[in-house]
Amino acid sequence: MLFNYFVYIVTNTYRTTIYIGVTNNIQRRISQHYFDSQNGGKSFAGKYNCYYLVYYEGFQSPNEAIAREKELKKWRREKKNKLITDFNPKWESLNNQVI
Repeated sequence: MLFNYFVYIVTNTYRTTIYIGVTNNIQRRISQHYFDSQNGGKSFAGKYNCYYLVYYEGFQSPNEAIAREKELKKWRREKKNKLITDFNPKWESLNNQVI
């Protein structure tokens, strides 16, 4: 099944801050987060150097992806951590898998 939309979670080097987003081009979006962090970007992800991809889900419709993003953003941090750990136990950067 081909997914055109993604909900993703990026974090910083020390895995202390996470950012949840939605995109139709995960490669480009991760590159944007990296560029922002290296160039004093004012975005949340740029400000906190969140460009290490640790979680993602694919969707066929933008509405499904947006709904899931909103759902995840409402969760407590502990629940988000468990979601990431179940998907990626060591919280390894998955950037090379998508770029």
